[in-house]
Amino acid sequence: MAKKDDDKRPIIIIKRVKKSGGGHHGGAWKVAYADFVTAMMAFFLLLWLLNVTTKDQRDAISSYFRPADPMISESTSGAGGVMGGQTMSEEGAMTDDKTPVSQQREPAEGVGREDGQDGIDPARITERELDQELDRRDTQAFKETEEKLREAIESVPDLKELAQNLLVDMTPEGLRIQIVDQEGKPMFELGSAKPMPQAEKLLRLITQVVRDLPNKLSVRGHTDSKPYGRDISYGNWELSADRANASRRVMLGSALDVQRIENIQGKADREHLVPTDPENARNRRISIILLKQSIAPATPRPQTKQPPKPAPKKDEPANRPREPGVIYFP
Repeated sequence: MAKKDDDKRPIIIIKRVKKSGGGHHGGAWKVAYADFVTAMMAFFLLLWLLNVTTKDQRDAISSYFRPADPMISESTSGAGGVMGGQTMSEEGAMTDDKTPVSQQREPAEGVGREDGQDGIDPARITERELDQELDRRDTQAFKETEEKLREAIESVPDLKELAQNLLVDMTPEGLRIQIVDQEGKPMFELGSAKPMPQAEKLLRLITQVVRDLPNKLSVRGHTDSKPYGRDISYGNWELSADRANASRRVMLGSALDVQRIENIQGKADREHLVPTDPENARNRRISIILLKQSIAPATPRPQTKQPPKPAPKKDEPANRPREPGVIYFP
């Protein structure tokens, strides 16, 4: 009977799932997490630097990573990129002595080279601020120069009648002083580069006034549009350049420093003073431009020679009498 009941009971099957550890997923997530933590650390370090540094310090850091030459080398070698493979140390395998890590502009003559001088600290002034300060000082000096020129002409009787031959004005490059021809009063011999006596007087006067300024000079010759004879080998281009060069020689003969001459240009008939009348006599002129120091750095002033040091006294004779108890030094 019991056996018959056992046959009617349901058969219970228990399935036991054997759990085991998951497979190996690799360590890529660890690398990604480390990169994330490094990036966040660098980010917060950047925020901290921006908070604790001054504007001048940030400019100095920025200038270190900025290439000195805007045209970066296309080379893919170690010294061809922005960083250039350079180090701050004096010695190193990647150091390049020809191209320094950062180039700082030297302040021009007369601009504060020491702390507190004229209210300018060269260590805390940017290049743009330096150019603005130089332009301000040049503008003031140019106004004084213009006044001195007019006073000099008025004070010299021989030059009063040449006042109309002298034009002074300001240009974006600097102070422009022009010696122009008047109808019947040429400044150079006709078709020649030889200056007339009145032109030499004006050139010497200009030299005396601008001689003590630090600004460099650009001397330019101009002609009218009249054709220069039939000789095609010598025309207005050659004539204008020769007249500018002749003016330079007169100024150098008046004790102008040769280092002050920035350039000599022959402009021919390309820049007329009277554009509506290309053959006007006033188009024949010499332009002397006192260049701004922000355009052409000023010529450093010659340093005065130090007086020679007195020669040391000769030693006394070896057989000099020596007193007891006294120490003698050679």
